[in-house]
Amino acid sequence: MTELAAAGAVVDDGDDLSRTYVHAVGYELKPAGRLTDPGSLAAYQASRPFMEFHIRRRVAALDNVMIVDNHDVDAPMIADGTVTGARIINRDSGIATSLDAEIVIDATGRAARATHFLDRYGFGAVPEVRLPSVGGYSSQLMRIPPGRITERMAFVNRGSRSPGLLLVAYEHDTWMLAITCPDEYGTLATDFTELLEAAGQMLPDTIMAGLSDATPVGQTSISRSTAAAWRRFDRMRHLPEGLVVVGDALCNLNPLYGQGMTMAALQALALRDCLRAGHADLPRRFYRVAAEQIEPVWTANQANDRAAAPSATRTPRDRLSSWAQHAALKAATNDIVVAERLFRVRGMIDPPTRLQDPALLLRILLNNLRHPRPKPYVAVSQSSSPSSVNRADEQAIHTLIDRQVRGWDAGDPEAYASVFTLDADYVTFLGSRHKGREAIAMAYAPLFRTLLKGSSLRTQITRLRYLTSDVALVQARAAVTTQAHRWIRRADRINTSVAVRTEDGWLLASSQNTTRRLFSEKLLSGLDLRSAHR
Repeated sequence: MTELAAAGAVVDDGDDLSRTYVHAVGYELKPAGRLTDPGSLAAYQASRPFMEFHIRRRVAALDNVMIVDNHDVDAPMIADGTVTGARIINRDSGIATSLDAEIVIDATGRAARATHFLDRYGFGAVPEVRLPSVGGYSSQLMRIPPGRITERMAFVNRGSRSPGLLLVAYEHDTWMLAITCPDEYGTLATDFTELLEAAGQMLPDTIMAGLSDATPVGQTSISRSTAAAWRRFDRMRHLPEGLVVVGDALCNLNPLYGQGMTMAALQALALRDCLRAGHADLPRRFYRVAAEQIEPVWTANQANDRAAAPSATRTPRDRLSSWAQHAALKAATNDIVVAERLFRVRGMIDPPTRLQDPALLLRILLNNLRHPRPKPYVAVSQSSSPSSVNRADEQAIHTLIDRQVRGWDAGDPEAYASVFTLDADYVTFLGSRHKGREAIAMAYAPLFRTLLKGSSLRTQITRLRYLTSDVALVQARAAVTTQAHRWIRRADRINTSVAVRTEDGWLLASSQNTTRRLFSEKLLSGLDLRSAHR
């Protein structure tokens, strides 16, 4: 790692999360505080060619390693049920050479050639489980002048039915931007301009300002498949000694999650440990350990890949799982302990079972009780099939509300008011009325310096309805927390806004805030239920 850093790889080894932007299903993870173990979360970021070059150079320098270039592997060699080596062929001359070996490692990737070899030599077909493709992604290498973007990585996941984003800083001022697109959403971005347009719907203005200075390097790369496959060598009744399959040849995961290299590294460590215990029954021992590593990751990916079921058909288990996920993410927005645990599990440093720690669950529960619990965002379509209005404009309106929140959190009255039209009508939860963008900014300027200094705004859209193609009704729940992350109960409110399409994009023409009364809600809900049963 020291060599990679010295050669120019980007290293983020800070003790907080200030250089990482994460927006997951409506929650922006930006808790204050220090990580307890920053070293394990240190990120060494570099392009794949850069990584492969330095790894190859390091391996080639080993005394007991010889790299044979310009050759292809033809097939393993087998005798008496044991793989004894591999046959390679020179690409230019076609001459075959046999290489004897005690152990042959198949790391040839998704081609999974070992499965055909085993079937051909009578060991039977390797069982395989698959996850279908859930979309595709477009990626672009770029060059951005140094200092234009503070963050070293940005990750946006807006749910399985919406586009997502990954922005990563690489070596020598290069960056990689990738935009994911679910199958049912629309078409993939095909060029740099379309990628930036999509990114603008998901990233904050500060990062987009840096991207505006980006210069593309090469062509946009498009991948239309995110299918995954796990070849269950651990379930084979008979296996030859001397052959071990690793990496994508064993299990290729959805590339959108960026887990392949980490999983391969974990398998390499597992193989090392198995070798130290001896060669007897090595393949089966290795596959058993590898399956234990793959199983929780595969299960989690399967749940994420599965399109969200309609609420009417969701099982109690689905509802509980969804609540737990949102509760954890919600707590992670302002609790560094919860956020660190999520990052450790996501990075495969800790197993998923660490999220079941009673102390952590209690912390998440208490955090959610201290803060209002917004309902999930629901977009209401005008027809049974989503229209182009509800797709592109839904993103734009969501980004508009996010921009308003960022203005509040920054204590910037002009930024907070910038989401309104010049003649907007604005009513606070106390009943005071302000007319126009400038008046709204002037009203909040003294508040951000005094009563609301250091506070945070949490807004969750609960309903979005298009009255026309250029007018939308936005209903949301909002809450204000103090600098100490205490919820201000009287500032828990319901917001109803009218968004209109303008030459400058979507803006709010009207916004009405009403204090939320939980007691009244429960009372009226009870009256409604009694009336319904009469």
